[in-house]
Amino acid sequence: QVQLVESGGGLVQAGGSLRLSCAASGRTFSSYVMGWFRQAPGKEREFVAAISRSGSSTRYADSVKGRFTISGGNANNMVLLEMNSLKPEDTAVYYCAGDMIRRLVPSTSTSAYDYWGQGTQVTVSS
Repeated sequence: QVQLVESGGGLVQAGGSLRLSCAASGRTFSSYVMGWFRQAPGKEREFVAAISRSGSSTRYADSVKGRFTISGGNANNMVLLEMNSLKPEDTAVYYCAGDMIRRLVPSTSTSAYDYWGQGTQVTVSS
């Protein structure tokens, strides 16, 4: 079973930056897409960003476009999410996820992803 482990979360002031990492365990990792989702208290889990295995395709939620950058996505490599100009609204648990289906474009739906990490807390203070 593939295990995904997120790290890099923490407390940061508004306007600050954080870099999240997602590491996959084992030698076998065949996901075509790696994505980041987040879930704030009382809210549904929402799409943040995704990248294809080749790195040629990326997608971002409108709420983070221009502020967050996803990189990596190769099998057995870490996928990173660099978050800049953070806002209190970005406060959430951030989850790494993998999609093993070769889609035309990375999916923004939670249902498309086959495995998930445990999440890492990001808190942005005012």
